[in-house]
Amino acid sequence: MRHARAQRSEWTFLTNHARVLLAVSRDPGVRLRDVALTCGVTERTVQAIIADLEEAGYLTRESRADDGRRNHYAIVPGSLFRHPAEGGHEIAGLLALLSPPHHNGGTRPG
Repeated sequence: MRHARAQRSEWTFLTNHARVLLAVSRDPGVRLRDVALTCGVTERTVQAIIADLEEAGYLTRESRADDGRRNHYAIVPGSLFRHPAEGGHEIAGLLALLSPPHHNGGTRPG
């Protein structure tokens, strides 16, 4: 039986989109290169996921930092999960669950 388990594909509960969103919520000025390393994907994949999340209205890109090199992102408050099974729930709950205590989650006030 152990051999049969080894042949199954590995899976996780969170998607790459959730991991990227979580990384951005933890540090709104994080470099995409660092997100890629944390999530175990390529920087190009992170760029595509960020574009997906922006287009879907889950986050916004704000002006670059003082150094002119980094974007800053903000999670849009009140954003709901996309799948109908979780559709009535805000993503803020997931981000809060997986964020360090006393962390603001990178959301914009309001």
